[in-house]
Amino acid sequence: MTVDAAIRIGHLSKRYAPGAPLVLEDVSLDVAAGEFVCLVGASGCGKSTLLSVVAGLEAPTAGTVDVAGGQAAMMFQESALLPWLTARRNVEFALELRGVAAADRRAQALDLLDLVNLAPAADKRPHQLSGGMRQRVALARALAQDRPVLLMDEPFAAVDAITRDLLHAELERIWLETNRTIVFVTHNVGEAIRLGDRIILLGSRPGRIAAEWSIDRATRATMTAGDLADLQADITGRLRQGIRANAA
Repeated sequence: MTVDAAIRIGHLSKRYAPGAPLVLEDVSLDVAAGEFVCLVGASGCGKSTLLSVVAGLEAPTAGTVDVAGGQAAMMFQESALLPWLTARRNVEFALELRGVAAADRRAQALDLLDLVNLAPAADKRPHQLSGGMRQRVALARALAQDRPVLLMDEPFAAVDAITRDLLHAELERIWLETNRTIVFVTHNVGEAIRLGDRIILLGSRPGRIAAEWSIDRATRATMTAGDLADLQADITGRLRQGIRANAA
């Protein structure tokens, strides 16, 4: 892996059992350190499978995956917080697994909750938090793993549109502050345009890289509503084209 590559995927293929259909076929992708990449595609195209292989939760059938630091942190669509623990203790649990000394865990957990603007809710349990707040705790817990690569599998899909917009702003701020490399899976093209430096479209049956778009952040800031609408239409059109091809 070169110095500036946080993730290198080489000719990756994945099937879940011998003789079963390929879920992913010959996927090659480099993600630069500090880059924010969004994966989009139709349901069942292998987006989550690709993330699971990069995370080490699934083994590739063929090909290679190299991740800076050896392992990535993972955040899922559901917060999966431990319901009997407070927000702070949920974050401390990740620190404990990492081997952080007991004397240091409380302060570090509070710092991470402060980073996601949730320090005032540190002593609340998950059932006392809104869906967006629970996802921010889950993000703090993922950051507590202190890995250079963060994988996010549709983490905001279950929250309402207003909360999702707030979470987008929070995530972008944290990304800029921490310089993490982020790979973010979404089925929402607008979300991908809002967040990604680069958008990767996966075709399906089996999943392959079908197209990609790069969005310079300085350029994005000057894009008109019409420019953004044209980009969304282009990506959505390519996505629909792939869905129709697979349905034929």
